[in-house]
Amino acid sequence: MTRFERILVILVLTLSSFGFYAQTTDVVGVILDLDTEEPLPGTRIFIEGSGIEVLTDAEAKFSFVNQNLPLGEQVLEVSRTNYESKRYPIIIEEGKILNLGDLFLEVDMSEVNRQIGTISLSEDELDGDDASSFNISGLLASSQDTYLRAAAFDFSAAFFNPRGLDNANGELLINGLEMNKQFTGRPNWANWGGLNDVQRNRVFSMSTSASDYTIGDVAGVSNIIMRASKMRKGGRVSYASSNRSYRGRVMASYNTGLMNGGWSYSLLLSRRFGEEGFREGTLYDANSIALSVEKRITDKHSLNFTGFYAPNRRGMGTPVTQEVVDLKGIAYNPNWGLLNGIQRNSRIRKTEEPVLMLNHYWDISDRLSLNTNIGYQFGFSSTTRIDNGGTRLFEDPATGQQVFLGGARNPSPIYYQNLPSYYLRNPNPSPFDYQSAYLAQREFQAEGQFPWTELYFANHLNQSRGGNSTYALQSDRVEDKMFMANSILDYKVKDNITINARLNYRSLESENFARMEDLLGGERFLDVDFFAEETDLLSGLGSDLAQSNLRTPNRTVQVGDRYKYNYKIDAAVMDAFAQAQFQFRSLDFYMGLSFGKTRYQRTGLYENGFFPGDRSFGPGEELDFTTYALKAGATYRWSGRHIFTLNAAYFQNAPTLRNSYSNARQNGDTVDGISEVNIQSADVSYIYKSPVLSGRVSGFYTGFQDETNVGFYYTEELTGLPSANNQNNAFVQEVMTGIDRLHYGIEFGVEAQILSTLKLKAAGSFGQYIYTSNPELYLTSQNFPDLQLSFGDGKTDLKDLRVPGGPERVYQLGFEYRDPNYWNLGLTVNHFSHSYISPSGLLRSDNFALDTDGIVYNDYDEEVAGGILKQERFDPYRLVNVIAGKSWRVGSYYVGFFGVINNVLDQDYKTGGFEQSRTSNFRSRGEDLSRENGALFGNRYFFGFGTTYYLSAYIRF
Repeated sequence: MTRFERILVILVLTLSSFGFYAQTTDVVGVILDLDTEEPLPGTRIFIEGSGIEVLTDAEAKFSFVNQNLPLGEQVLEVSRTNYESKRYPIIIEEGKILNLGDLFLEVDMSEVNRQIGTISLSEDELDGDDASSFNISGLLASSQDTYLRAAAFDFSAAFFNPRGLDNANGELLINGLEMNKQFTGRPNWANWGGLNDVQRNRVFSMSTSASDYTIGDVAGVSNIIMRASKMRKGGRVSYASSNRSYRGRVMASYNTGLMNGGWSYSLLLSRRFGEEGFREGTLYDANSIALSVEKRITDKHSLNFTGFYAPNRRGMGTPVTQEVVDLKGIAYNPNWGLLNGIQRNSRIRKTEEPVLMLNHYWDISDRLSLNTNIGYQFGFSSTTRIDNGGTRLFEDPATGQQVFLGGARNPSPIYYQNLPSYYLRNPNPSPFDYQSAYLAQREFQAEGQFPWTELYFANHLNQSRGGNSTYALQSDRVEDKMFMANSILDYKVKDNITINARLNYRSLESENFARMEDLLGGERFLDVDFFAEETDLLSGLGSDLAQSNLRTPNRTVQVGDRYKYNYKIDAAVMDAFAQAQFQFRSLDFYMGLSFGKTRYQRTGLYENGFFPGDRSFGPGEELDFTTYALKAGATYRWSGRHIFTLNAAYFQNAPTLRNSYSNARQNGDTVDGISEVNIQSADVSYIYKSPVLSGRVSGFYTGFQDETNVGFYYTEELTGLPSANNQNNAFVQEVMTGIDRLHYGIEFGVEAQILSTLKLKAAGSFGQYIYTSNPELYLTSQNFPDLQLSFGDGKTDLKDLRVPGGPERVYQLGFEYRDPNYWNLGLTVNHFSHSYISPSGLLRSDNFALDTDGIVYNDYDEEVAGGILKQERFDPYRLVNVIAGKSWRVGSYYVGFFGVINNVLDQDYKTGGFEQSRTSNFRSRGEDLSRENGALFGNRYFFGFGTTYYLSAYIRF
């Protein structure tokens, strides 16, 4: 016997001395659905006060063999997500097997509807401008945890990110296949929006705890099981109305369960629609279909096909300044305007990416199973925007010199020159300035929407003179082809030892280009860069620099053509995962590891005028990353009521495609110093369970090193530029490397069942998320194509600033009432505080203190600079949410409704935002922020929703 085995035996014997436990007894049974009598695998069974729990197997059977059960009168509790928990008094006698036979659970319709409503409301907001928000649908699979319930149902309304982590820090699987996008690291929830009824089977592993499918990441693993035979038998038809993301949703689904001949079928159809949600002009047009077919070939083999397609089209909002909100309110959206009396949004996001999967399940033996999955995703996603750089080619007959005439000012109604503050920007405004500001304010408040008619009129004039469109509607389009394959092994070595393993492969071919969507009344558009003339002193002719593709110069494009930029990225990911899980009477523990390789390569399909030759055209440098991860954890049951858990992990992850190239649209330049991201994570929890009171408190720590971030914006007054560029202004790519951050804090959830029908609950999180390094920063731009512009020591002073990403501190108090006559009511009061603006890296570089000649400003003052650069903290706020529901049984049918009202008191609040970097130095930024009548380039904000509702009625059969 090894030393470890001797220590383990001693520990087990010592812990067992705290009570008298049976050595040979067992309790067995089967858990079934009350209505359908279908088996319910994965149901939790535990003996109250013992800390001992098991899960039902694939046939819904459970057994406590070798668990050393406590003798005498005990209470057995049966618990499963979306079902009402049951408690059974039992008597355990030494040396005897207690067979409880079939035990039935009843669907908790209030919970099902609440989850469907919550997912429906949250998923539709994840692909907006603030797309880093943490999707909470995975948390719903852990609805027994009070804190996770609060995070899912209430905190998510304020875009709260548990532990300060976003979607890219977790893995989302469907039928065991990873769905996170390689470009951003985040799943695109629009790909399966509206499929709620067939996505209720979810397995969630919190944080870095053990997952049977993959090594995971620091924000956990969620696996959505869309297997036909695992769908609850029966049908459901529902209609929902809301004022948040869409106005209406109709959904119908039917699952056959396992039929004679071994076939199972599942089908869902749904539609979501609305001219606008809470935000003005945010149209919603989405259809969804999902089909699963499974054939049980033999008792050992099953083959399942799942396909889903959720094409959707949505109008987008945009972040705005405080001045705009003061004038128009938080529901204002500048992206829409009327065209021929019809509302039209200039920012439309479309997603059409079908997913096909084939899954093979092989029970090799009673202890060994193998699940092999292949999947294919294809289609496109796109977002439209206005292109106001349309020109016409003019050649001087005397000199033969070519120039491009045209271009126009930004037509957005919130362009800074359209707002009242622009006319009052100078000290001591004149009466004329005040009059101009008043007229601008009156016009903005009365109209303030996108001027579609003006754009069409300008293009009509151009066309009548033989010119091209000045304005056009383009889309930034991504066409992905993703192939996925893996095999997942599950081997039960002994009753208390399980081995999990996985081999995984993903390959991506992604085409990225601008597409002409609408010429806005014109006939053609010249595919050149109008702004190239601002930099034609650098080298070469302006007409060469301006070309999007030197191989087809001065090309005009029509609707449907690619233009501006066009490139392809190939990516491949291979990884292997292994994990061992051990279960003993008082101690469970696990250990896991993984190893992987990730490769990226960009291939340019256009030769850009600013970056000629192989710098933009053809295959570029191949990036290669080696990744690995280690994790371990344990659960120790001190007694039946007191449980302790510990999880620890180290990850080395590949950077995302988005942060691997400085400007992939124009060239193949990779980020200098790009490397794998290092992550360490640990959390420790204390869990208390009793029939009346239960809760959890956890401390968590997560550290990130060597992250990279690439941002894009227009800025002025840069120092260190070549003398030829006398404007010192540029549209730049800001590249930051070596970003380190630390997330730590405490989270808790507790609930008290004070009556059989009434439960009180409290939950909260107290965290601090800070930058712990001063990252390297440099700028790239077509204005200085052969230069990486850095300032001073090349760093930006981010250390000790707060990482943005939702409130750091949240608290909740609430109650739930569930009447025996199948109606329920709940109310929560939620407090949010310590949310911070996203800081500008450029503002905190040495560029801030330098004039354009590279000399420190003679009036530079450290104290004043500190005030200018102080990171903004948003005001705290409280949200009151109410839920209610009722259901009836009419023969074999169930009828019911569910409703939720969020932010009952109509509180205005900021969910995020960023510092604008247009004014980039001490004088310009200080002057702008100190303007008496408002900054021209102040911080931009994302705002939460006012009072919103979600109402749903359904029939289940």
